Amino acid sequence: MKTIKNINTFAVGLPFLILLTYPIAKESAYFFALFSTMATGFIQVLLAIKLIVREPSNRNLQIYFAGVIFFFCLWFINSQIYYNDTIDYILFGIPPVLAIYLSILIYKKL
Repeated sequence: MKTIKNINTFAVGLPFLILLTYPIAKESAYFFALFSTMATGFIQVLLAIKLIVREPSNRNLQIYFAGVIFFFCLWFINSQIYYNDTIDYILFGIPPVLAIYLSILIYKKL
């Protein structure tokens, strides 16, 4: 479990670590920091899968996965079926909320 906590800390801190290279890398630091936020989400989903396999009846992890599924369904609906600017604004806020929620779950559990 401590490994999961360390991996999550690394995943959440990675974009900020990349931004620290701004004096050296200039504009590419922004690009790589934004790109690493996708890696953060991917790593967190993998960690959540590992946790839910271990504890399938954990209600908080089920809520997290419901949020992830809601995000991707909303994204698909907005991009393929019915585009709406308001949904775009909602989509920007969901990943940080999910990242914070899973981080709280991991740190409370450990």
